[in-house]
Amino acid sequence: MFPVIHRPGAIGRRVVQAYDQTVNTIESPLLGLSQRLPPSNLAAEQALLGALMANNKAYERVSDYLAPEHFADPINGRIYQAIQRRIDAGQIADPITLRAEFEHAGVLDEVGGTAYLAQLVSAMVGIINAGDYGRVIYDCAVRRELIDIGETVVNNAFGAEPELDGTAQIGAAEQQLYDLATKGRSDDRMVSFERALTEAITIAESAFKRVGHISGLSTGLRDLDTKTGGLHKSDLLILAGRPGMGKTALATKIAFGAARAIMAEKRANPANKKPGSVVIFSLEMSSPQLATRLLSEESRVSSERIRKGEINQRDFDKFVDVARELQTLPLLIDDTPAITMSALRARCRRLARTQGLSLVVIDYLQLMRPSPGTRTESRVLEISMITQGLKALAKELEVPVLALSQLSRAVESREDKRPQLSDLRESGSIEQDADAVMFVYRDEYYLQQRAPKQMAFDNEEKFQAALDKWQRDMEEVHNKAELLLEKQRHGPTGKIDLFFEGEFTRFADLDTVHGGDD
Repeated sequence: MFPVIHRPGAIGRRVVQAYDQTVNTIESPLLGLSQRLPPSNLAAEQALLGALMANNKAYERVSDYLAPEHFADPINGRIYQAIQRRIDAGQIADPITLRAEFEHAGVLDEVGGTAYLAQLVSAMVGIINAGDYGRVIYDCAVRRELIDIGETVVNNAFGAEPELDGTAQIGAAEQQLYDLATKGRSDDRMVSFERALTEAITIAESAFKRVGHISGLSTGLRDLDTKTGGLHKSDLLILAGRPGMGKTALATKIAFGAARAIMAEKRANPANKKPGSVVIFSLEMSSPQLATRLLSEESRVSSERIRKGEINQRDFDKFVDVARELQTLPLLIDDTPAITMSALRARCRRLARTQGLSLVVIDYLQLMRPSPGTRTESRVLEISMITQGLKALAKELEVPVLALSQLSRAVESREDKRPQLSDLRESGSIEQDADAVMFVYRDEYYLQQRAPKQMAFDNEEKFQAALDKWQRDMEEVHNKAELLLEKQRHGPTGKIDLFFEGEFTRFADLDTVHGGDD
């Protein structure tokens, strides 16, 4: 152990503070913990400060993660902050310059005086050890925060926050732990360009060998895969549209396409114990409703007939055949209403750990809630927190996240109903955080509402002419949909034409020769 430098009154004040803290918390539910001092290493703090003042270049080894609040002794944290400020400003930070700065600010005595600054340099064991000192200090700070979180969890469980039920308290604790895990990480994620190039070549090789020559996970839609290269790891994708456009149907089509691609990879590589899975968080529809819709799409039996029981033996046989295929797919449905960001993150982590995770689908964004314990001033800030959380989740688990989003009513007031980026609700944060933004649009939906009415015309001839034109327009857009790729970080934007069967809410590749059949 390094010798701890004593300065007049400083350690004495800390002992008194520690004693007072113990007395004040003796009634705490955490009786055993309150009688122990929080983790700290004053010797490492002093040795680090001495190393930094002896050679300012040592600051580079701790600057990316160590902050003044990580020091257990607030005076050491104050000195580190002054060193940090001077080095960041391109100035020298040593006992002489720091003494002048503290003296000018009238706080020299509060930081132990000139003698303490000089003694810090003598406490230095070696400049090369600065990184080790910093990690020790940071580790102690993390442990202290863990203790604080633990005390909060216990106090809340005893009723300190009566408005939070047990489930909400779990969510709040998960959020606090996640924030602690992602804040100021001391691990270095910097990689050499050589390694980055190797990974890029590996991805390109995989795309070359894969059927369809796509680098990402297949969506099951040929033209979409061609435009995007598939669904890429760590990407946040937004699929938006007005009600009635078929957002959920298109999202489930993509989820099914991805699940089938995973099954194909599993057959090709049976040794892979965790081939991956697709999870759909259905916040709007229950799992039986979503399953009925999926069954309708795949069996091509109207979901309305399924609900009413208007099916025959042939339809039922189709259900059995389709069900046999669907039940083998690595597809999961979570229909928790108004799920919080922390709960969604925890479930995805668990799934990734137990059976692998390849794609997350969320239907839809505006029905999610921020993590318990977070308070925001507006819905815009809430959505911003959620989209940032989804992007962080995509990067952390290295999976694509597809989130559906509603559009504002501004679309309805325009002559051309095709959506734009500005039509996204709370569009600033969604557009900023997303790697790709897609809009689903069907001209048939709006044209259907504009069918000519006879009472609006003076005579039968004019009405018939208008009706004929409307019917021709309807035939032109019948069973057609547009997927508008308005933003894509990794490639071009543009329009993708799709086939859409309204009776089964089914999307497929558009093939004008075969009428859209697969």
